[in-house]
Amino acid sequence: MKIRRTQFLAAGAAAVAVTKLGLRPAMAAIDVGATAPTFTLPATLGTEVFQFDLASQLKKGPVVLYFYPAAFTKGCTIEAHDFADHMDDYKKAGASVIGVSGDDIEKLKQFSTSECRSKFPVAADQGLKVAAKYDAVLKDNYANRTSYVIAPDGKIAYVYTSLNPDKHVSNTLEAVQKITGKS
Repeated sequence: MKIRRTQFLAAGAAAVAVTKLGLRPAMAAIDVGATAPTFTLPATLGTEVFQFDLASQLKKGPVVLYFYPAAFTKGCTIEAHDFADHMDDYKKAGASVIGVSGDDIEKLKQFSTSECRSKFPVAADQGLKVAAKYDAVLKDNYANRTSYVIAPDGKIAYVYTSLNPDKHVSNTLEAVQKITGKS
């Protein structure tokens, strides 16, 4: 995948903004081919709260797991809208999507309904324990904007980290389509 000059400049601008805010990644993302850490977290789809279990979800097909800093912030809202707009494409490709942040479940019920448009679940990772297992934590205790595609065998098939929300959906959707052969 080629990086265009505008993408490079946008990533650079995001990096400058991150530095000015004092937000710095604590670690790098997990490598492609590594086994994805399994987890269970409280999640919400619209206002329905349930336990999201990664191992159970992988039995149904690939999972796009994306971490984001905080519900209702500008970039996270843009990203949620983009995922919601493409949920039919993910379903057609046989994949599911779960968003994860350090927000509490009550805030996520609102975020799921309004910004995710009740099209995919978001999970509450208070204390960012799961995000830490995925090396997706910023030093100021927010989740880093990192997207993973996890194959049904539990292996990381794709990873993308950028605080700019613009390419997370297109990149993960392309990765899912390569895994499943469905577009």
